Amino acid sequence: MRLTCAIIDDEPLAVSLLESYVLKTPFLDLQGTYNSALDALSDLRDRPVDLLFLDIQMPELSGLEFSRILNADTRVIFTTAFDQYAVDSYRVNALDYLLKPISYPDFLASANKALRWYELLRKPVSSEEKEESAPIAEKGGMESIFVKSEYKLLQIELRKILYIEGLKDYVKIFVEDEPRPVLSLMSMKSLEDMLPSDRFVRVHRSFIVQPEKINENQAQVMARDICSKIEKEMNYPGQIKVTIIRETRSVSYAK
Repeated sequence: MRLTCAIIDDEPLAVSLLESYVLKTPFLDLQGTYNSALDALSDLRDRPVDLLFLDIQMPELSGLEFSRILNADTRVIFTTAFDQYAVDSYRVNALDYLLKPISYPDFLASANKALRWYELLRKPVSSEEKEESAPIAEKGGMESIFVKSEYKLLQIELRKILYIEGLKDYVKIFVEDEPRPVLSLMSMKSLEDMLPSDRFVRVHRSFIVQPEKINENQAQVMARDICSKIEKEMNYPGQIKVTIIRETRSVSYAK
C-alpha cells in the first residue's frame, strides 16, 4: 500500500527536510509542497491526499484552523516547534504530533502509524466481522513495519518478529530465521506505537514480545536478560528470578 501525502510549512528549510524524508520512505507518494495553507487550499480540496504533514504556526490561516476545513478522509500529522499545541492537535483528531527538529526515525514512526491506520481502514471486512461489535482496530490487519537500519529502510513482516530489546537510543529487533537482530536508532515508545497491541506485549521497559512466537528456549534467554537488567536497576546482584509467562502474556520477577 502507498499513501499520497502533502507538506505545508511556511519555513522553506522545514519543507525541504520533510520532502527529503518523504522521498526516501517507500510507501509515501508526495503530491505537493506548500508554504502556506491558503496556497494549498484549492489543490487539496480538488485532489485530497491521504496524509498531510502540517505546520501549526503560519500567517493568515494556522494549521489548526486549516485542519478543520480539510477533506474528512485526509489524516493530519502536525509538525511544529511549539509543544503547547499538543492538546489542541488531538482535539482536531490529528494522527500524530511531531516536534521540531524532526528526526527521520520520529518521522518514520509517525508515517508507519498512518500506514497502519489506512491498512486497517481499507482491510476487507467479512460478513461475520461486520456483525461483531469490536472495532476494526482490534482486528489486526497490519502486516509489516518499516525501520531504518544501517542507512537503509527495511521492511519487516510482523509475523516474523520474535521480540524486541531496547538499548538506550536503539532497539534490537529479533526476527525469525535471521542470524542477527536488526539494529535501529529509535525509542522503544516509538516502536511500541507502531505495533498492534493485540499481538505485541511490553513485558518490561526494555522488552516487547510477540507471545505466540516465543518458544521455551527464547523465553529462557529473555528471562535471563530481563533478570540481569532488573538486578542492575535494583542493585540486587544474583538475587532476582524472572519468569516469562507465555500463556498470560506477562512477566513476573521476585527477589
